[in-house]
Amino acid sequence: MKPQIVKDLLMSQIKTVATNAKSFCIDAERNFSRKRKLTMEKVITGIIGMGSGSLTNELLDLFNDSPETPTSSAFCQQRSKITVEAFEAVFRLFSKKLCDSFDDELPVLAVDGSKIQIPTNPDDVDSFLPGSNGQKPYNLLHLNALYNLNHQIYQDAIIQKVKSANEHFALVEMVDRSLLCNALLMADRGYESYNNLAHIQEKGWYFLFRIKDGDYGIKQGLTLPDEDSYDISFELNLTRKQTKEVKELIKDRNHYRCIPSDTVFDYLPPNSRKSDPVRFYKLSFRIVRFPISEETNETIITNLPTDKYPAEEIKKLYASRWGIETSFRDLKYTMGMLDFHSKKVECIQQEIYAHLIMYNFAEMITSHVVIKKKQSRKYTYKANFSVAAHMCRKYYRGITSPPDLETIISRNLVPIRPDRHRDRYQSARIFRGFLYRVA
Repeated sequence: MKPQIVKDLLMSQIKTVATNAKSFCIDAERNFSRKRKLTMEKVITGIIGMGSGSLTNELLDLFNDSPETPTSSAFCQQRSKITVEAFEAVFRLFSKKLCDSFDDELPVLAVDGSKIQIPTNPDDVDSFLPGSNGQKPYNLLHLNALYNLNHQIYQDAIIQKVKSANEHFALVEMVDRSLLCNALLMADRGYESYNNLAHIQEKGWYFLFRIKDGDYGIKQGLTLPDEDSYDISFELNLTRKQTKEVKELIKDRNHYRCIPSDTVFDYLPPNSRKSDPVRFYKLSFRIVRFPISEETNETIITNLPTDKYPAEEIKKLYASRWGIETSFRDLKYTMGMLDFHSKKVECIQQEIYAHLIMYNFAEMITSHVVIKKKQSRKYTYKANFSVAAHMCRKYYRGITSPPDLETIISRNLVPIRPDRHRDRYQSARIFRGFLYRVA
């Protein structure tokens, strides 16, 4: 997809939302009812194009250094009239248009979450955490994202406050509202749940989840061989009733399972009378276990067919899930999702969706830039996404244009080093205050 087409798609979605301004205003009768320099379209366009600079500098860039540039105060007043749903709508509309242009036989998706530190505010009890062991108090938001691994764009996202965050509910909501007829969805151990798997099965999708090896997981309730490698298929009948007959059936652990009434499972009634017939829900899957090092093994639950996807192929597929982890790093550090231009939670949520939009914009343009291969090179090269994102933001603002855009992106490359491993660590929480802005 050419850069101009991508830009036209994004601008048309911004215009669509701005045209329906009353649906996305705090006060539908009064907000944006008069003609102003800062229209809803201009405000949304400006926030999506923001980088890590101070708000004043970002506004000067937006208005091309004009003496008539609105003040930061005027801009904040206008943006506070716009709901978070306006940016969410632009993000979803733009993502849908991009996905409609893909022609994948089986889209490969990944779901994961990431925490985002925001300014400390004890009054926002749903996001406030007091800290422990001498740690200062802080506030967190939780971003749940559905990521297309084939095309490296975000297809859906849900923002939650940390105390009310529920990754399982977010996954179910994103799966249920997706318009894709078929897909493969991958997730890490935190998403292990019969309810999640059932929703994906009902959608007609495939799932591939890493599951826990210890207690309190799906694997723990099954009879499995004590080996490092195996691939076993199951048809597990789930029920909530515990009649004498059901208790006998449950002794066959590989075919029957009773789900407690306090466990969420949307395809069986939580309560029933004694006279009600026993209801079962059949869940079909495979448990695949394989070594990833001399001391470590991974266990995968999937409903992919065995003939097309043997254990070795499952191992390769799950390794590709790491793409969503690296995308979070690019989203936070390259796209600037750690640098917000407001302390209000609603305005921060606006900017999170804005960064997701700009990430998709930059990835779509970058992925279609031709990288020439040279025989003398040891590695295959790809575009340096940091440089590419910077140039795509300039293009979005109208500062540069093709073919200079593609030329600069194609000249700034980094090598692709396969099978490179790095120890995973918990990075320190960071919030960049307003006194330390990039000039």
